[in-house]
Amino acid sequence: MVQGRCSAMAATVLLCLLSLHIESARSATFTVGGNGGWNFNAAGWTKGKRFRAGDTLVFNYNPSIHNVVAVNRAGYAACKAPKGAKVFSSGKDQIKLRKGQNLFICNFIGHCQAGMKIAAIAA
Repeated sequence: MVQGRCSAMAATVLLCLLSLHIESARSATFTVGGNGGWNFNAAGWTKGKRFRAGDTLVFNYNPSIHNVVAVNRAGYAACKAPKGAKVFSSGKDQIKLRKGQNLFICNFIGHCQAGMKIAAIAA
């Protein structure tokens, strides 16, 4: 009887580990802007790409002249970071997408207005 329970427990643990592995294998990593990195005119970069919750966006840029700010719809439309917005400034930021809209801008003066903004919709 004890051996049967141990086998069932081992099988359950194995299935859990397998499902975690499959989930992580499904997520993808995207470098925003491709080889050019996070730069001006990035707004069209998402066109034709399919994102899923759990995918990672990598923003490569010069942190002395750019940053990445996660914004809401109003912030995206106005090119303005709302109060309390998460600001990334490492120059090699990796951001995991959540389900739904994921909106990012550069909030250095004039950069967002020049196209340094993306909207990634994750299924």
